[in-house]
Amino acid sequence: MINKIPMTLKGSEKLIKELNQLKNIKRNKIIHDIIEARKHGDLKENAEYHAAREEQSFCEGRIKEIELKLSNCQIIDISKIKNKGIVIFGSTVKIINIITNKILSYKIVGDDEADLKKKLISINAPIARGLIGKKKNNIVLIKTPKGEITFKILEIQYVK
Repeated sequence: MINKIPMTLKGSEKLIKELNQLKNIKRNKIIHDIIEARKHGDLKENAEYHAAREEQSFCEGRIKEIELKLSNCQIIDISKIKNKGIVIFGSTVKIINIITNKILSYKIVGDDEADLKKKLISINAPIARGLIGKKKNNIVLIKTPKGEITFKILEIQYVK
């Protein structure tokens, strides 16, 4: 049994867009590059041909990876879930570092959607794992690669 991959609606749309780009644009460009490279003669010593074939292999691998993820994903639309005040996949959590008083806000998303610059953290990140299932005002000790950090949950939102 394959485990379902949690994904937000936005995350699935991003993967579908990438899949369409790979299948309809990149694949055709690579085929064109291979045809052009073949015109240059001996394939054994043809760097352009080998580069295009390598790119083709990478592209086809990524297409299969995305198709597998999409076929096994569980799309979670957080805006349609009743907010019970518990941190869950897709929720946006505002926390404060108890020691530094630094306030942080993260949305918990799937692995493919994670982007720390956009404050999107993977469900598999230590902070996300430590926050899941907790409530507002809970004190949470998170084990990170830099050591243990204590946070207090200030706010939990279920927004897109």
